[in-house]
Amino acid sequence: MLKSPLKILQQYWKHNSFKPLQEEIIASVLEGEDTFALLPTGGGKSICFQVPALIKEGICIVISPLIALMQDQVLHLQQKNIKAIALPSGIKYSELDTLLDNCIYGNYKFLYLSPERLQQDIVQERLKQMNINLIAVDEAHCISQWGNDFRPSYKKIEVLRKIHPAVPVIALTASATKEVVDDIVAELDLFQPKIFKQSFFRSNLGYRVENVIDKKYKLTQILDQYPGTSIVYVRNRKSAVELSDFLNESGYLATYYHGGVDAQEKTKRFNQWLKEEIRVMVATNAFGMGIDKPNVRTVIHYTIPESIESYFQEAGRAGRDGKPSFAYLLKNTNDNQRLHNQFIKVLPGIDEVKLVYRKLCNYFQISYGEGEQTIHNFEFNTFCKTYELNTLITYNTLQFLDRCGVIRFMQRYTKKSSVHILTTGNHLLEFLENNKEYQLITKAILRTYGGIFDEKVTINLPLIASKVGRPEIEVITVLHKLHEAELLEFIYKISDAEIIFLLPREDDHTINSIKHHLIKQNTSKIKKVEAILRFTENNTKCKSRQLLHYFGEKETTDCGICSFCITKKNNATPIDLNEIQDDIIRLLERKNLSSRDLLAQLAYPEKLALRVLREMNEHQIIRINHDNHYQLAQK
Repeated sequence: MLKSPLKILQQYWKHNSFKPLQEEIIASVLEGEDTFALLPTGGGKSICFQVPALIKEGICIVISPLIALMQDQVLHLQQKNIKAIALPSGIKYSELDTLLDNCIYGNYKFLYLSPERLQQDIVQERLKQMNINLIAVDEAHCISQWGNDFRPSYKKIEVLRKIHPAVPVIALTASATKEVVDDIVAELDLFQPKIFKQSFFRSNLGYRVENVIDKKYKLTQILDQYPGTSIVYVRNRKSAVELSDFLNESGYLATYYHGGVDAQEKTKRFNQWLKEEIRVMVATNAFGMGIDKPNVRTVIHYTIPESIESYFQEAGRAGRDGKPSFAYLLKNTNDNQRLHNQFIKVLPGIDEVKLVYRKLCNYFQISYGEGEQTIHNFEFNTFCKTYELNTLITYNTLQFLDRCGVIRFMQRYTKKSSVHILTTGNHLLEFLENNKEYQLITKAILRTYGGIFDEKVTINLPLIASKVGRPEIEVITVLHKLHEAELLEFIYKISDAEIIFLLPREDDHTINSIKHHLIKQNTSKIKKVEAILRFTENNTKCKSRQLLHYFGEKETTDCGICSFCITKKNNATPIDLNEIQDDIIRLLERKNLSSRDLLAQLAYPEKLALRVLREMNEHQIIRINHDNHYQLAQK
């Protein structure tokens, strides 16, 4: 007799009940229906296909765009003694052949594939021989032109449907607008799908958008106000290191996490954070997969993310235990332009894509009509320098060509040059004072990379060379000299990548065939940046309602705990200015305080407290002393 879904959940996951909608979704899959599961971050999407796949005879094929996500889920299944396997890139043909045979004859329950792997003839032939019980399309928004991470290769999943037309399909995503949902249903050809959508409303999560002058100070205020575990999201690796250093220097246990940290160190830091040996994780968006910590009290976006989808998923990692939690987004007057420069200004146009593709073919001396399946070692910075190309636009172009299946652009992050300073800051500065020929380059490195005294840090040699206006070989020479003087450890490796041409060279014909993808991609990205900016600037409506409306939920009410609702509540209750003045006098009778310290201790809106301070100063009730602190005038 087959086990019930609840028995499977108890046996493998040790839970005694399902999360909302999980049981209904599983029942739909077991009935053989095409199913669409739209659950917010933390809603337990993987359970929705893993449980029914374990009940049914045969193997479940899981399509996922992220290798790291595939490997993470496979590891978790294997730890439960469930036979699962992923087929990432880089596997030799003979090994791939063996692994696919294991899936046919080895009683495996889950096979994880990328959409690109699905296109291989050997994979398709073996899939025909498998007893497939379910097709699960994870991160299904990738199939939509309007999704947050559109990948043209996802459109080729239909191959699997043709091989096994009778096998039910479940599509899963954590964030999708109505436009994206309709697109997914059409692209996957779901037959009369049962669509399950859980409300994205989080009654315990307050969305706070704060306009601040000093983000670091506001960050420490938030951490002081809400004890407990926190995630701070930043834009880039350098910011992650620098902000982590600042927090540690300010007395908060913090570490950082980004794509450049090696796998072993990532695991160590993640576990320290999980066990609460570290309180604050400062991270780029690389920190997201597999986070299942229920008691995160605050998620703080130190910079504006690229889309509402990204913000919503990352903010949703707070308060999964149902207790009061807060998602802060800190912004200032410069952020809008920074966001535009980072995500809009560097979008390639069709002419730029054609130029980069043509230069790439010339770079490797590929003749017209040739080059298909040829593999080339690739030095990105040298390529850009050779043809005087903008590095960010060129990088985004190569990523786009990769997504469209024109090339495969594989970066080898492990072969980056690195520096670790072995001496103290004072000793290094003393050496530089006596050896001025090394000053310019060394100081440029110190200003560019944080944490370089604490650990080995990956550096971009062409970037340093451009900053100081010197040849790259001169930068390398200086670092070798400092290495010989035992002031630092310099590991010099050529930073490179690998390019595989997937199609024969046809210049404009090749690019014209994917032109519509580029137009839609750029249009979608611009719309998403504009939407997140509107969200940060709209102070006329509840923040929770704004998010819910974006995802198509119309029947909503004010949350009561977001930045808008709190301001509305404060404005509705008149505050006696004399009461604020009395509280300021009481605080200053004890000791002189800076405006920051006063504001931190006053339980009033900041603008109102500053107004009272200004008026008290004008009427000489208080004054500012030589330490820039407020004190009572009669002292």
